[in-house]
Amino acid sequence: MTEAENIIIRPIISEKSYREIDDQRYTFEVHPDAHKTMIAQAVAELFGVKVTGVCTMNMRPKPKRRGFHRGHTRSWKKAVVQLAPGEKIEFFEGR
Repeated sequence: MTEAENIIIRPIISEKSYREIDDQRYTFEVHPDAHKTMIAQAVAELFGVKVTGVCTMNMRPKPKRRGFHRGHTRSWKKAVVQLAPGEKIEFFEGR
């Protein structure tokens, strides 16, 4: 695996993320230690596009319960990547 494949874990598939595709904004789960520059370089390397901006956020764990057992989901990091006008990632276009 290359360094870029270790940074970008998976795309986020949701109604909100698909609404943002029309504005050239794509959402990914990324490595928790990755910063914005690393994320922009990884997306540019993997998909061959020009990145103009990156917004990151740390997603907090949500409490969950199953019967008497209590726990929580894991925490993770999300990145929303803004592409240059006219650019698109073909991976998301099969919606």
